[in-house]
Amino acid sequence: MFKRVSLMTLTLVTAVGCILVAALHPTGPNTVSYDEPLGVWLSIGMTVLLFIPLLVLSFFGNRIVRIISSIIQIPVVISFLGIIPISFFFSKSLGMGLLALFGVIVSIASIVVTLRTGRSREIAS
Repeated sequence: MFKRVSLMTLTLVTAVGCILVAALHPTGPNTVSYDEPLGVWLSIGMTVLLFIPLLVLSFFGNRIVRIISSIIQIPVVISFLGIIPISFFFSKSLGMGLLALFGVIVSIASIVVTLRTGRSREIAS
């Protein structure tokens, strides 16, 4: 359980970090920017709200709950994968691309740990 919770928390921190770095390098008038702090806070709040179900599901060890949690984590990986080319081509931000790459790695590790957690107990029994 500790591994799942810590990986989900690390993914959440990475997503918030991506928002903060994106606010440093706005690409247009309709993007997140530190000029409008309410928009930054709303983006961070929405991200935290979307991660709350994942954090709650990471506390449970039931097989069905773990499968549901891993299915819900797939859009997070896809979102981080989408950020990588956008950050390199449009915003010219190397830090954003590296942070998104780290988010992909942590998210995939979280999915693998979520799905593999119960297997060692089933085999040992």
